[in-house]
Amino acid sequence: MADPTVEPELLAAARAVQANAHVPYSEFHVGAAIRTRSGAVFSGCNVENAAYPQGTCAEAGAIAAMCAAGEYDIDVLVTVCDGDLLSTPCGGCRQKIREFAHPGTMIHAAGPDGVRTSYTMDELLPDSFGPENLAR
Repeated sequence: MADPTVEPELLAAARAVQANAHVPYSEFHVGAAIRTRSGAVFSGCNVENAAYPQGTCAEAGAIAAMCAAGEYDIDVLVTVCDGDLLSTPCGGCRQKIREFAHPGTMIHAAGPDGVRTSYTMDELLPDSFGPENLAR
């Protein structure tokens, strides 16, 4: 496992947006915050929809906010979920994160008690497919 140290302000940003999650069906609030290599912070929360497959994950919301601001390079990402069990980014979000991450990008999974585990991008999604696979 990678170093579990996470910046307090990044964890606070994920916790703050977690409170805004729209989760009337699962009641499972998730917040995510990204710090880019430039130092900018972007956050997102999960948004459920009555047509279940149309919902979005917190990580996807944070990535969309980052791209909307013209940034495309994730340095650190933290997710916050409630509950007793470890919750890490889903498979789809792992691939979404990978699009904008480098092998050493840190991904921290936190719960109500703080960071529970940390990974580098390569640890979270080993031998992954990324933009460089499509290079001509």
